[in-house]
Amino acid sequence: MKDRFVLAAVQSSPVYYDKQASTDKACELIIEAGRLGAELVAFSETWLPGYPFFSHSEIGPTRSQAGVIYLDQAVAIPGPETEQLCAAAKSAGTDVVIGVSELDLRTRGTIYCTVLSIGKEGRILGGHRKLKPTYHERTVWGEGSGDDFHVYDRSYGRLSALNCWEHQMVLPGYVMMAQGTEVHIAAWPFADPDVAPEPPMTVWARQEILSRAFAAQGACYVVAVGANLDLDCVQPELRDLATKRPGKCMVIDPRGEVVARSEPGEETILLYEADRSIIQAAKVGNDVTGHYSRPDVLELYVNGTLATEISPVSAIATP
Repeated sequence: MKDRFVLAAVQSSPVYYDKQASTDKACELIIEAGRLGAELVAFSETWLPGYPFFSHSEIGPTRSQAGVIYLDQAVAIPGPETEQLCAAAKSAGTDVVIGVSELDLRTRGTIYCTVLSIGKEGRILGGHRKLKPTYHERTVWGEGSGDDFHVYDRSYGRLSALNCWEHQMVLPGYVMMAQGTEVHIAAWPFADPDVAPEPPMTVWARQEILSRAFAAQGACYVVAVGANLDLDCVQPELRDLATKRPGKCMVIDPRGEVVARSEPGEETILLYEADRSIIQAAKVGNDVTGHYSRPDVLELYVNGTLATEISPVSAIATP
């Protein structure tokens, strides 16, 4: 394991609902992050081809058109876009974690909010589909299952990733901690105070609280990533459904302290040099699924079966 390693968070606007243009931009940013020395570069929730901001709009022709476009621009895994991302990761010599709107290749009618992990070797490590879309997102994304809670052994430590309010759910995070995560990506959308739940709290304030709690409980680094929503990067016919939103990114150390933070809305790659000794010190003090656990009292069961297959239909006997 490397004693020190550089983490990178991309705060940028994708080319909303244009998967090829967004992939091209992502690859440029991956190459740049690699040039800056990053060993891991992270993007926001469904950065490719963009968060479905239209889901908060009233039902109507434009909203329906946006849904059709979003389905058309969903990403196959594997597919040409992921092949391009893998090539960029290999060229840059950096791992990549990026949120994608994943097309269900079985039905071709469902999209999943997936966080995809790619190794610097140029191969897909795996992906995790969001278990429960939040509020209006349920009109856009399907629900994930329990078969893809993966933690990956990398040269700098064990890597995990979750989407947005999976950090609010509590249990998904515990599954990652139980596998010994040491570097965790918290993929969020842009900051959007207009949809804050009660009591009043900006969405990013909640994101920071949950990301910091994950770092402190898991004794791991957390890279919290949010994208920008730049109206110039939205198709003209859909701009009436969009509002300019700033992205925010931060790196949190294993004690729960914010050690690097971006300026809201800027187009930037946030960099931070992490130290493995801080991970080890935090684990010694608090290993929530090891010496600081009580499996004789508390137990978590995960259903790891992917429930998508069609069961055989028994013939109905007639007299």
